[in-house]
Amino acid sequence: MSTKRIHLIAAARPNFMKVAPLYHALSGESWCTVEIVHTGQHYDPNMSDAFFRDLRLPAPHFHLEVGSGTHAEQTGRTMMAYEKVCFEHRPDWIVVVGDVNATAACAMVGAKLCIPVVHLEAGLRSRDRTMPEEINRLVTDAIADVLWTPSHDADANLRAEGVPEEKIECVGNIMIDSFEMMREQIAAAGTRERLGLAGKPYAVVTLHRPSNVDHRDKLAELVGELVRVSRDLQILFAVHPRTRRRLEEFGLLDQLTGAPGVLLSEPLGYVDFMNLVSGCTIVITDSGGVQEETTYLGIPCATLRENTERPVTITEGTNRLLKPHEIVDAARRAAAGEWPKGRRPDLWDGRTALRAAESLRRRSGIERGERDLQSAGAGATH
Repeated sequence: MSTKRIHLIAAARPNFMKVAPLYHALSGESWCTVEIVHTGQHYDPNMSDAFFRDLRLPAPHFHLEVGSGTHAEQTGRTMMAYEKVCFEHRPDWIVVVGDVNATAACAMVGAKLCIPVVHLEAGLRSRDRTMPEEINRLVTDAIADVLWTPSHDADANLRAEGVPEEKIECVGNIMIDSFEMMREQIAAAGTRERLGLAGKPYAVVTLHRPSNVDHRDKLAELVGELVRVSRDLQILFAVHPRTRRRLEEFGLLDQLTGAPGVLLSEPLGYVDFMNLVSGCTIVITDSGGVQEETTYLGIPCATLRENTERPVTITEGTNRLLKPHEIVDAARRAAAGEWPKGRRPDLWDGRTALRAAESLRRRSGIERGERDLQSAGAGATH
């Protein structure tokens, strides 16, 4: 039997974090050939050789170099560039990840070329269609052939939308695999020591969503509340470029730089960021992924949003949706050890990639015995 060609689609740094464990799980199999497609949706100067070395990934097999632009421009350019790749190097499976524009774009290419599409992190819903990510999730899940969900609430969302049961497979949370894969590097990073935070209680802050940073009144309120938090608890604020521009434009940056309890930094890479998160008292954020990592680590997380596409982090984990005026009290409760403990959701165990690889093998019709014979034959040729 010929080997199956699998394309793993990644658009930006967080996507590579998610495909890395799956790449390693599949690259050790003899029944398939796995190739990484970098759409280049987001230009990231930190997407360096060192980053790929940390993840033990090869250079992408295909680079679409889509670049930035409007949602329509990114989606259209991705579809045109990836369709050409599929014509010349047609895969047997396309695996798309998360909820960026490239996720929906490559899923549409696959669906129209009758190439089976798998969505990793399927079924997440914020029910807020003003979020571009929500549109990408809905589109991708509607046309994908296999839906790998991170948690059982995502299964329920898909069932409620009429998705056939045989398409849905709960494999767990791939970001936990990424964390465990890099745990030693994270522990050894020395970021807390370098920033003078080791052994001290502190909060980690990230803010970037337009609803929080693009309106002066809202951002001014948040800055005021963070300064109040910093009187009780040291703050490390990793400032997103968008947020820094708004702080400068609205004349709010001096309030933060003038607060002795606030330490501002540039955006941090995954290893440095998770070194800080691993030792902090509370995370104050509007991000998506860190809600999962704090739940896995049992660390309090205050999410400054009206909704979340990851409600399991609230119902089972350590995440809470809060208003700006509630974060001072939240930080005090976290520092006093009064935050709900939560638990790790089912299948958040660092073995998601192995379950996903097994799912693809099974859905490709490769029998275990046949695969074992192939492996033996491959080994004999070396």
